[in-house]
Amino acid sequence: MDTEELVVALRRAARDLTGRGSIRDREQTLDDIVGAAVETVPAADGGGITVTEHGEVVSRHTTDPTITKLAELQADLGEGPCISALHEPPESGTIVADDLGGADGRRWPRFAPLAVEAGYHAMLSVQLAYQPGPRSVALNLYATRAGAFDRDARTTAALFAVEAAVLLVGAEEAVHLRRAVDSRDTIGQAKGILMERFGVDDEGAFRMLVRSSQETNLKLVEVARWLHVEACRRSSAEHGS
Repeated sequence: MDTEELVVALRRAARDLTGRGSIRDREQTLDDIVGAAVETVPAADGGGITVTEHGEVVSRHTTDPTITKLAELQADLGEGPCISALHEPPESGTIVADDLGGADGRRWPRFAPLAVEAGYHAMLSVQLAYQPGPRSVALNLYATRAGAFDRDARTTAALFAVEAAVLLVGAEEAVHLRRAVDSRDTIGQAKGILMERFGVDDEGAFRMLVRSSQETNLKLVEVARWLHVEACRRSSAEHGS
């Protein structure tokens, strides 16, 4: 794959990713990232996402049950390309296992024989460096042929991971924004209920919510949500009687 072909492949993947549904759906975004990576990176036969947060490693969005099992084995054994990419990545963020049945098998002696037995002889794992902190995400690609991930494949995967990381940031920010908007709407509805019921103005209703939050040790939005649910329940009871 020459430079022009690489650019075309990445542009095609970008169009596919941004065109598949709403970026607000983070889980769908992760599914799309895996699918586009397998389609884009030469020699990739399958893939998945591995996430570590607060010490727990979880496998998601795998392309088939065998890869799901291999990802779970790496988490259980605490070794494998996925784990190395999450916890001990090089500066490039990329871990490559050219031949799990050969020399690379010695790097992960418990996992490698199980991968070969399952039919996968090569792996490429790239950490998505999109959010510093306790949470890490790695994109993992699997190949049935040893030595499948040549220089072009590694470059494509690394560049794809950068692009995917940016998209994932956008998806997560959209989720946070949606939650913030939902919270604001919920609080607004609760203030309206209090204004109507007690004849107070907007500021007075907000103060009532704040005081209730402090006295119950609940978050403001939780108090507002309870008030809205209670108002709906009372309304239904009144209309039903």
